[in-house]
This record gives sequence, C-alpha cells and structure tokens, in this order.
Amino acid sequence: MDKGAEYYRLFLDGNNEGIEKIILEYRAGLQMFLLALTGDMLLAEEMTQETFVKIFTVHPPFYAKASFRTWLYTVGRNLTLSELKRRARISPLEDRPESEVSSGDCPEAQYLQTERQRALHAALGKLPPDYAEVLWLTYFEELPSKEIARIMKKSVHSVDVTRARAKERLKTQLRKDGFTDEIE
Repeated sequence: MDKGAEYYRLFLDGNNEGIEKIILEYRAGLQMFLLALTGDMLLAEEMTQETFVKIFTVHPPFYAKASFRTWLYTVGRNLTLSELKRRARISPLEDRPESEVSSGDCPEAQYLQTERQRALHAALGKLPPDYAEVLWLTYFEELPSKEIARIMKKSVHSVDVTRARAKERLKTQLRKDGFTDEIE
C-alpha cells in the first residue's frame, strides 16, 4: 500500500491527520496536472479543491488497482472534464508560472531557462488537450504508460501512440514558434 492509500485509510478510520497528509503530499502535483488539462490557473486551483472536497465528503472507494496518485488524478480529471463541459469551453494552455531557478545560476542562464520554460509551456498550450495531457503525465509527473492509460481511460498502446504523436507535434510547434534550442 502506498503512502496516499495509507493516509486515505487513516482518514476513513476517523483520523483527520490523513486529510492533511494527502493535501500536503498531492496538492501541488494535482494542481499542475489540472493546469495542463485546463490552461487556467484559477480553474486548476478550483478543481484541485473540488477534488479534495469530493474525496473527503463523498468517500469514493479506493480499490488499489492503481496507485493512490493515479486514482486521485483520475478523480480530478473527471471532475475537471465535467466542469469544462458544463462551461462549454476548453481554454488553451497559456503561460504558466515559471519554476524557480537555482540562485547559483548566472543571470544569463536563469534567463535562458525561463525562456525555455515559456516556449515549452506556450507550445504545449497550442497542442490538442490529449497531447498536452499525455506529455504532462509522462514528463512532469513521470508516470508509466499503464498509469497514464488508467487516468486517460485509454489503452496502453493508445497512450504510447498519442505520446509519440504529441512529441512530434510539440517539436513542430516549437520550431514554428522560432525556438530551436535543444529540440531533439
């Protein structure tokens, strides 16, 4: 049983410390995943909160067929997709908060790192939602194809094909946007 499952069991057994541990452990990752899905930081924050509210009020069963994180991300994804359908819009992924650059880097290196991140996030925002989602789960969340398939409700083969197509589309988009530094 992974940590998240242990914390959830702790919560279900009446110990509210499990809630705090789940939020501390998974909030940031879930929020960034939902940001990749929506492109809207405020909506991602809102849907992250909604996900936690749902699991802590409805108590959906966790069967441990996948990791707790995969289950949690699936709950968040489903809630978010429902909300996007309700709003009848899917917004493009736009600029994201810049990740912190180590203070030991020189200003030029910090600038280049920031520009790379901006170019990558802008290019991700121009991809179809499935492409952005599979790339996010693969490279930022470092999930294996099997877990991604569960979250996206696709076969492993479909995830692998989508990932390959997404990588090619991302490379093409980065070149189209004039960013050629370190494109493999």
